[in-house]
Amino acid sequence: MLKLCKLTSNCCLSKIFSSTLCEFRKVVKRKKIAISLGVLLFLGISLGVVFYFFSEEEEKKELVLYGNVDVRQVDMGFRVPGQVDTLFFEEGDYVKKGSLMAVLDKTPYDSRLRQAKGNVLAFAVKLANAEIQLKRREELIKVGGVSQEDFDNALTSRDQLRADLEQAQAEMQVAKDNLAFTETFAPADGIILTRIREPGSVVLQSEPVYTLSVVSPVWIRAYVDEPNLGNVFFGMEAEIYTDTKGKKPYLGKVGFISPVSEFTPKTVESTELRSDLVYRLRIYVANPDWGLKQVMPVTVKLALSKDRNRNLSKRVEKSTHGRL
Repeated sequence: MLKLCKLTSNCCLSKIFSSTLCEFRKVVKRKKIAISLGVLLFLGISLGVVFYFFSEEEEKKELVLYGNVDVRQVDMGFRVPGQVDTLFFEEGDYVKKGSLMAVLDKTPYDSRLRQAKGNVLAFAVKLANAEIQLKRREELIKVGGVSQEDFDNALTSRDQLRADLEQAQAEMQVAKDNLAFTETFAPADGIILTRIREPGSVVLQSEPVYTLSVVSPVWIRAYVDEPNLGNVFFGMEAEIYTDTKGKKPYLGKVGFISPVSEFTPKTVESTELRSDLVYRLRIYVANPDWGLKQVMPVTVKLALSKDRNRNLSKRVEKSTHGRL
């Protein structure tokens, strides 16, 4: 009986020991999990802090702005009214500076020029005769052959004809200019956006017949907020990125900083509040491949660090050959 009690007691102790050991192992396991989670949390926070400071340092190296491409457009017309005779280009054609683009019917202006030349010739003949008459009366008045009144009349007639001749010559020059104004030439290299009129149309003075998109200069219209305005200066180099993936950035320079603040336009993509007061910038850009189109959204990066700005300046000069 005593042996049975001892066995029962040993069995109970063994179970208690096993239960205690199991609980101990669970506690240790929980502590290990807690410690592991704490370590992971600490590492995550550390990485976040490091990333934050590195990103802040990176942001200080450049200023990122958002804007749109602006391209100059010229409405091509004539300086005189008339009927359109010939239009030499279609929409989308590339036009070089000085190219003849359109011509009016020259007939009425040619007739006016011939009329003006005839008037000049007529007054020149009359003036020559008046000079002879005046010279004769000048000789006769010395010997009393004519009166002073006749001499004065001859002198007045000569002077009047001189004035008439000058007026006729001026009218002839106007007629020549008007005849030349029946032709219109491209003021710069560009692309025809719109062919507004067709041959046979009667147009008024300065009424457009073409709309020409000028190839150069091209600039970016962007906006900077007041806290970053002090970092931007004239001649500051810039990189311009389009939404096309993998395309090299365009290079340019800041050419205009508005002295007046304004509210951010709705058309400008901005990471800040649109109600903020901003200052308008104009960044002139080299557009060698004509890839920048009117109103195209772009991202502008301005180098703030001196070393990066110096390297970018060399790239701009090399890319543009000093044209900007």
